[in-house]
Amino acid sequence: MDSDWIPLSLADVGEREAQLVEQVMRSGRLSGGPMVEAFESVFADLHGRRYAVAVSSGMAGAWMALRALGIGPGDEVIASAYSWHHIAHAIVHAGATPVLTDIDYWSGAVAPESVLTRITPNTRAIIGNNCNGHPAAWKPLRDIADAHGLALIEDSTEAIGSRYLGELVGTFGDLSIFDFSQPLALNCGEGGMVLTDDARLASELRYLRAHGLSDRNSVSVGSRVPFSANMSDVTAAIGIAQAERIDEIHARRKQVEVWYHEQMQTFEGIKPPYLAQDVDEVHWMLYVVHLGKRFTASARAQLIEDLDTEAIEAAAYSRPLHQQFHYQSYGYKRGQLANTDRIADRSLALPFHGFIEQDEVRFVVKTLKDAATNVGAGAAIY
Repeated sequence: MDSDWIPLSLADVGEREAQLVEQVMRSGRLSGGPMVEAFESVFADLHGRRYAVAVSSGMAGAWMALRALGIGPGDEVIASAYSWHHIAHAIVHAGATPVLTDIDYWSGAVAPESVLTRITPNTRAIIGNNCNGHPAAWKPLRDIADAHGLALIEDSTEAIGSRYLGELVGTFGDLSIFDFSQPLALNCGEGGMVLTDDARLASELRYLRAHGLSDRNSVSVGSRVPFSANMSDVTAAIGIAQAERIDEIHARRKQVEVWYHEQMQTFEGIKPPYLAQDVDEVHWMLYVVHLGKRFTASARAQLIEDLDTEAIEAAAYSRPLHQQFHYQSYGYKRGQLANTDRIADRSLALPFHGFIEQDEVRFVVKTLKDAATNVGAGAAIY
């Protein structure tokens, strides 16, 4: 990689990861060994949940969660249009109907008041999202789910370590889903985890993950068709080391966040990342800037191109699901979700990881300021 290039993300891996991976390599068991079970135990303990089921990806985990709940064709699942898109894809793969809902303008997470308007007799579950690390409003979402007899699934694919009402994200859903791909803070390359306190759901998740050797002689084998969604022992080894070091990883990222905040103070109109009243702590997945009304989606694209010419990798934060071709077949289109459209067109993700230097942050923000002037949109207004 060009040493002058400032990438959007870099994995934070060290000696502990190398040590555990080497241990796996020397064991001769790259899959089906003890590391996956150990990672599940570590991750469950980290979040104070009874059960953790390691999977090949967050989407596989979401699919298994829906299947474990018995959700399929004819059922509806409410989800945010502005989220890690793999989770809503899992609804489609399960054969259920995704019911996309609007977001809270400030947090970017699914808006409880919008969820209420989407409930029908066919609704079976709500998927709430911790958007870019910011927790959703879990108390009102839980109240809604309980009042209507719905399952509550927590999408924590963009979050680890954030806290709402004193509790870690990943502790609020009947099932909570994590992903470990880049650019997430706990980064194993690929992989995911599903957390639950329900023994029946945990057992079903393990069955749906893949057929095991013990299933070969079972009279019920094939009664339900599982996925092939195992996590390898190599991935689990990295995950254990990352979980052990998560406070260290977060601390480095927090320092970069502070540097960004300092530089953004001189960028007229840019509002610091939002923390809702009930949120105690946020660990951002990316440093996302919300541009003002004078910016269009095409102006943002020009900013990304201008940053690229200065060897800075930036990206549009999210392409909302209701604007994507497949979901338009359900009748969705631009203009139906006002907050989502407004935020999504103007959200810009900047390089964010624990290895950015303070001078690099200054350079990124200065270059963004210059680019904003060049596209003729003037100062960014939140």
